Amino acid sequence: MPTLTTRDGVEIYYKDWGSGRPVVFIHGWPLNADAWEDQMKLVADHGFRGIAHDRRGHGRSSQPWDGYDFDTFADDLNDLITKLDLRDVTLVAHSMGGGELARYIGRHGTSRISKALLLSAIPPLMLKTAGNPEGVPAEVFETIKGGMLKERSQFWKDFAPAFFGANREGNQVTQGNLDAYWLLAMHQSLKAGVDCVTAFAETEFTDDLKKFDIPTLIVHGDADQIVPIDATGRKAAKIIPNAVLKVYEGASHGIAVVPGEKEKFNQDLLDFLQS
Repeated sequence: MPTLTTRDGVEIYYKDWGSGRPVVFIHGWPLNADAWEDQMKLVADHGFRGIAHDRRGHGRSSQPWDGYDFDTFADDLNDLITKLDLRDVTLVAHSMGGGELARYIGRHGTSRISKALLLSAIPPLMLKTAGNPEGVPAEVFETIKGGMLKERSQFWKDFAPAFFGANREGNQVTQGNLDAYWLLAMHQSLKAGVDCVTAFAETEFTDDLKKFDIPTLIVHGDADQIVPIDATGRKAAKIIPNAVLKVYEGASHGIAVVPGEKEKFNQDLLDFLQS
């Protein structure tokens, strides 16, 4: 398997498909690079080079005890981009991965980056606070961590319907979507899973978003039950200079794989890459 060793000795798995201008996909929690397979093949079929890595503690990457914070994740991404010597990169990030993308730009700038796409992403802040009343209450995150610690396999099965909107009337979610979610989630270490909840709940990305100086597309469903659009996508679009926000009416958190939502997103992704 292709891997790279980070500056602190962690082995990061990545997949590298096609050739052309690079598109680096950053997965959400609790998934891994396989969550982007449809889009990886799509961009490679259209003359781009698709690259996706498993975040530390996820999938086929090492499972260290520490380092589950966004500064570390951003530096891991920087290791990937610099060691592969990628330039003119489009970064595409889902959910928690949007925090990784934002912190990367905040810490490492855009000298190698040409565009950014945030899909159902967590910035600027997930946690409900006095200044972010649209956010998610702290007790919700504690319940998530408690569910994982009690019996993580069943927790993932119970969590998946909300992730994909399978609990909404008229949804097109397949059993395959739900099964694949469970499978990928079970390859995340429990330590990484719990620590990541704290990280994506509490990390503030406003200052990172202000440093974006590249074309940025934000895609978010207005029926997202995991990352509420009013606390995240709509606010990020106001902070990032000249960002374009596309709101998918009735769409879930799992836009990239749910039938109907996936095809629309794939076309928007291609249009953005080719613009």
